[in-house]
Amino acid sequence: MRFSGKVAVITGAARGIGRACAERFLSEGAQVVIGDIDAARLAETAGTLGGPDRILAVPTNVSQKTEVDALIAAAVASFGRVDIMVNNAGIAIVRDYLDISPEEFDHVLGVNLKGAFLGTQAAARQMIAQGQGGVIVNMSSINSGLANPNLATYAISKGGMNQVTSTAAVSFAPHGIRVCGVGPGTIATEMIEGAFTKRAGGNDTILSRTPLGRLGQPEEIASVVAFLASDDASYFTGETIYPDGGRRVLNYTVPVKG
Repeated sequence: MRFSGKVAVITGAARGIGRACAERFLSEGAQVVIGDIDAARLAETAGTLGGPDRILAVPTNVSQKTEVDALIAAAVASFGRVDIMVNNAGIAIVRDYLDISPEEFDHVLGVNLKGAFLGTQAAARQMIAQGQGGVIVNMSSINSGLANPNLATYAISKGGMNQVTSTAAVSFAPHGIRVCGVGPGTIATEMIEGAFTKRAGGNDTILSRTPLGRLGQPEEIASVVAFLASDDASYFTGETIYPDGGRRVLNYTVPVKG
């Protein structure tokens, strides 16, 4: 029970990786506050994962400072503190580079990049006030360093997120707050299924660039997040690590059966 007595706040937690992170922290003793813009799905997730003494659902649009601040305030009001912040909320739009509108650009960066920035700020302020340190984990992506022109806004936002992680890590180190990033490869979530695997040949394309030959699972990413949030990672800060099935080190495509 590594997180007994700890309070974790997770955004984008109604489904996918965020939900898996909530399950993992709950299983290791934490009280968990989950935020998501999908209020109905969020409430369903909270009702499934635990009772009100263990988990709290707070509908949250992470691109809005007032809502992010309210998420942290709700965690403190209900559970007394914030020890772990996971900035996981994110969206992706598949669009040809020249077809991206300014509104789409603002929307994706507002959720993915500004949302992580606001969450990092709000959590750090509370952790500093508590005076006992803490951990912030930002959900990046392999696309933070790989060029996929059909995912330009997503890649741009995740590249910026890595700098949110590194600059915050240096800023908050004197307060005992560690800031780390996780950059998953292709994970079997609703986002991936909708944007990629349902496209003609989409699954073969993904597997051809993944040496382990399969999609990752949300639970596998949650285990990395839990490691970074734990004392086992006490000398990690400012770094983004990449559970990606070998994608980033691959400089060719691998054959796909079938």
